[in-house]
Amino acid sequence: MIKITVYKSSEVYRGFVAKGHAGYGEEGQDIICAAVSVLTVNAINSIEQFTEDKFAVRQDDDGLVELILEGAVSKETKLLLDSMILGLKDIQNNYGNEYIKIIFKEV
Repeated sequence: MIKITVYKSSEVYRGFVAKGHAGYGEEGQDIICAAVSVLTVNAINSIEQFTEDKFAVRQDDDGLVELILEGAVSKETKLLLDSMILGLKDIQNNYGNEYIKIIFKEV
């Protein structure tokens, strides 16, 4: 299962961590893992390309992608993360909670 924890502080995003593997298909053929990777990595790349927001990123080969926002968060970053979360929720709704779980955590 892929577990995605989205960190918020009073309606302001502070970051997210996605970890694990969906187990929907064989390694290299898992469409849920691929979709989650595309959404999370594209959100990070878009924040870097289209905003001035400061952040730290961590990623590994074991299915971990982490973004920690530092300082003020722009409306553009909020929109990009809202879009990522919309896509992740759509995957969860279409494929089920046994493959992906989204948690919102107040920090």
